[in-house]
Amino acid sequence: MIFRRFALAIGLLFAGLASQLPEFTQQYKQRLGGAIDELRSIVTQFDAEAASQSLNRDQGIARLRGNSDVLAQERGASIAETTAREQRLERQRASFDTAGPLSQYAVLAKDFDPGIARQAYADYQPALPVTTAGFVSAGIGLVVGWLATHLVALPIRRRRFPPTTGVTRV
Repeated sequence: MIFRRFALAIGLLFAGLASQLPEFTQQYKQRLGGAIDELRSIVTQFDAEAASQSLNRDQGIARLRGNSDVLAQERGASIAETTAREQRLERQRASFDTAGPLSQYAVLAKDFDPGIARQAYADYQPALPVTTAGFVSAGIGLVVGWLATHLVALPIRRRRFPPTTGVTRV
């Protein structure tokens, strides 16, 4: 009986944690938009600088990377990384836009950006799950926690203890 209560408590803990996933995803998406805007500003500025030299973005990056000056080479590598990150985050935002409420978790996991997640977590405020996604997430968390507790305890519960003989020593 005590084990069932323990399993239910663990299940409820998992439910509470899982119910926060929709809110964290929402805050992550807000940070994602801000990051894209900032990256786009940097890339647009670089594109303008390259265009002023009659170059496109790729040609500008290639020129910087091929430069003998280490600072210029590092700038070329940096803008290439910035451009690639902007494109990756844009794809993730597009995936979020077409994903359903629960499939957004897969989008979050697939193109997870640690920097954005770290910032979202730093400012994260727990929220009461009043959406369908929040309730479904909580339900899934309850089931996963309950099942995990049962699976972990299965070897312990199946262990057979030898019967006592009823003989007591004096």
